[in-house]
Amino acid sequence: MTAVEEPAVAAPAAGRLARFSFNQATATGWGLAELVAGCVAAGVPGVGLWREPVREYGLARAARLVRDAGLRVTSLCRGGFFTADDWRDENLRAIEEAATLGTAELVLVSGGLPAGSRDVDGARERVADAIGELAPHAAAAGVRLAIEPLHPMFCADRCVIVTLGQALDIAERFDPGTVGVVVDTYHLWWDDTVYRQIARAGDRIAAFQVADWVTPLPEGVLLGRALPGEGCIDLRRFRDAVDDAGYRGAIEVEVFHADLWSRPGPDILAAAITAHLTHVG
Repeated sequence: MTAVEEPAVAAPAAGRLARFSFNQATATGWGLAELVAGCVAAGVPGVGLWREPVREYGLARAARLVRDAGLRVTSLCRGGFFTADDWRDENLRAIEEAATLGTAELVLVSGGLPAGSRDVDGARERVADAIGELAPHAAAAGVRLAIEPLHPMFCADRCVIVTLGQALDIAERFDPGTVGVVVDTYHLWWDDTVYRQIARAGDRIAAFQVADWVTPLPEGVLLGRALPGEGCIDLRRFRDAVDDAGYRGAIEVEVFHADLWSRPGPDILAAAITAHLTHVG
């Protein structure tokens, strides 16, 4: 009789990696099973997942894989995009997926301006209306809707919420256990009000994501992130600010860069851990 190989299981996290989380988008070419095994082997306690690769792997299967490995899903990206025709149904599915994966945090990227529109104020108010419609469903599922502001260069096509203050203006209409905000260093480092807004956010901080800013930006600008320490952001100041605001959750390294993606998954993870420990943790 052939023995059944038991899956690797993460040991309880301790010390400097206790809050570290590896976001799946940092190593897009790494399959979910291999990513989970790599995190377990490296002593990483948490992973941030994305809906598309989870769906490809199989939602129930992915939930079982991560749970059996002893890892925590620190966030699921992403819901939002409220200009899409099917935004309501798609976001209800995202809430259900987050609950199945066992994460309390569903990251929302609001979407840009509707086609042909120049009414950015109206677009932001529609984001608030959509979140109001989703909030009861999220609360019933035990999932928090985490509004992520993106850098202003994405305002037209990806996200009309571009400052933490704008995100909080919406989030504060709802219970903090149901609607929170994401602090992402890549998107917020430029804002001279950001540290006041982090203090204002307090227990509404649902996720803290770190990446560095490097120039020149690549064509299309989306892949301009870098590992912590490779750019110009004062990441320790961000870390201190979210801690001072009372945040005790995961610190996700989330980097989109073609050169990084070309490396083997284990190498990317090792580099992310080193960058985190050196420049953030």
